[in-house]
Amino acid sequence: MNNAPHLLAEDRPDFERILDEALRDGTILTALRAPGALTGGELRIQALRAADGVATAAATEYDHYLRLRENLRSTPPPDPDHEPTAPGLLSQLRSADGGAGLFPVLTVLTPILAWAAALVLLLVGYVLRAADAGSTLARSVLTAGWLALAAGVAAMVVGIVGLVLTALRDGSTVPAPAGADPELAAELADARREWQHALRDRALLPYLHAALRADPAARPAPPPSVPAQAGERHRPDGGGPGYTGPGFSSPGAEGLTDPEGREPRTAGFSTPDFTGPGYTPPAFTGPDDV
Repeated sequence: MNNAPHLLAEDRPDFERILDEALRDGTILTALRAPGALTGGELRIQALRAADGVATAAATEYDHYLRLRENLRSTPPPDPDHEPTAPGLLSQLRSADGGAGLFPVLTVLTPILAWAAALVLLLVGYVLRAADAGSTLARSVLTAGWLALAAGVAAMVVGIVGLVLTALRDGSTVPAPAGADPELAAELADARREWQHALRDRALLPYLHAALRADPAARPAPPPSVPAQAGERHRPDGGGPGYTGPGFSSPGAEGLTDPEGREPRTAGFSTPDFTGPGYTPPAFTGPDDV
């Protein structure tokens, strides 16, 4: 489309969220493991830079979504005295002033009351059974205590499930203005979901696959490295600029080398000439000489 709407700033978070979901797709993860493929971070940066062009593939759904959103914002709120003809269960349980209704209150209070009743019944039941092991009343009270404990657990589970569903619903719907028509708000939420599905299936996934199949030579070059300053010399052995090693050398087999290690020089010492002492034995020949 030549007149595709520009991706607005308020819709950028949705684009980034759908992009993250597309990057977790199984086919994309498999392609990322190929040798020489882009990393997930590089692929995400490329998609964000080309967000307007990528979103063009879902321009029809996005244009419909924008029109409905503008209509909802420009539509005056309905008469507060007007009541819907057939309100749902949650609408009936919601208070008239828009605050917390009966259902959230029951969700919070039911587990607390049930566990309190279970504690009392179990204590009374065990006391009665300690007094009379065969008491029918003790068994009945203990049974009621365990049932109250189970009811409290069930109420807590229902409350947690309702909380999760509410969070998911609020995260996938567009915040409508106060007093907006519920039908228009529901239609806007459907249009938003359709745009997100189209953005993922027809825009982001094809773009990511095409970027992974692209020739490595056609990919954007990495930023150039910072050049070395003038006058600095790089040594392959890891030495710093202007560094030279000391001229140490080991002595040779016949003598010592000079400080540069080029020519040997003869050692200036020799082995001392030791001779035995001038001692001669006495001239004894026999006992007649004494």
